[in-house]
Amino acid sequence: MSGKRSIFEEVDKADRGQDAPQGGVIDRARRGARGPIRAWLILLFALVVAMIAVGGLTRLTDSGLSITEWKPVTGALPPLSAAEWQSEFDKYRASPEYRLVNSGMTLEAFKTIYWWEWGHRQLGRVIGAVWALGFLWFLLRRRIPAGWTGRLLGLGALGGLQGAIGWWMVSSGLTGQMVDVASYRLAVHLGLAFAILALIAWYVLALGREERDLMQARRSAETRLKGLATGLLHLAILQILLGALVAGIDAGRGFPTWPLMNGSFFPADAFYVPGGGAGWRAFFENPGLVQFVHRMTGYLLLAFAIFAWWRSRSSARVATRRAFDWVAVGLFGQVVLGIVTVLYAAAWPVAILHQLGAVAVVVLILRARFQALYPRAQALR
Repeated sequence: MSGKRSIFEEVDKADRGQDAPQGGVIDRARRGARGPIRAWLILLFALVVAMIAVGGLTRLTDSGLSITEWKPVTGALPPLSAAEWQSEFDKYRASPEYRLVNSGMTLEAFKTIYWWEWGHRQLGRVIGAVWALGFLWFLLRRRIPAGWTGRLLGLGALGGLQGAIGWWMVSSGLTGQMVDVASYRLAVHLGLAFAILALIAWYVLALGREERDLMQARRSAETRLKGLATGLLHLAILQILLGALVAGIDAGRGFPTWPLMNGSFFPADAFYVPGGGAGWRAFFENPGLVQFVHRMTGYLLLAFAIFAWWRSRSSARVATRRAFDWVAVGLFGQVVLGIVTVLYAAAWPVAILHQLGAVAVVVLILRARFQALYPRAQALR
């Protein structure tokens, strides 16, 4: 133990160095290549958005059942000869969709729907390759920030699961009397796509700021606004799943009127179950009731967004208020797009815009939630 010192004694430089404050755990942790990883995730985000759009077009053009086998590796090559094209066409002609709907289809017409589905699957392979190459590059170079390896690996696992669910969905339309994929499986497939998209968007937001900055900002979190944004996000995802059910049974084309549904507020024969079965199935399988629930949930979501916007007016932070402004604007625009989609009987240009509008709404809600959870410091007047 060192001897006592006079309070006027000058501290030795060596001692001063030993007693100097050290950086915290967050500062000492591996910072990694936050900027490059964020750019890589933005690229993945753009590819997933394109995948959702191409998937929607594949559904709207009735192309999803044109490829009757799942070959994750060898399926990357399309038919390259007349014999291979004929073989693919023969497989399709054995499907219920061909026998019951497209029995007079020619080989040339088949090629059109084949290319849509092949492009959809090929884009999935591109997304998988971009994820794998990027992840391995950052991992092997030890550039992944502390705590992020599991998150980025999880994105790849979800992408692989999405591919398997895609085939599970397609296989439902290749047997029996099915001429489309099962709407329930379509909802699972689209729901997982939006879950992956939301995770990527959240990670992009988080990587845009330093870890210590986020931890400091969380102490000032606006918990009520964060809770409202969380509720909005959950309701928006539910609405997206309902939209998938609408698309799965072509419910968007049956009632091309607004604000009433063919002259009635509530559709006629709403509880009739096509094909028979328990009455509760009408909520998922009756085109009129499914579209009615989708409409009502859209109105509820808009009302909830307006309430959240009104509550955000009490925030002292300009950035938080602006974020909720954009949520309200985005949801209003999405409702208008939904009405136009109905009036045009789900014509593919407006239907795809409506689907992309859902992407924008989810991102805007996530941004508002992030802003409420991690508010930026601002000058006080």
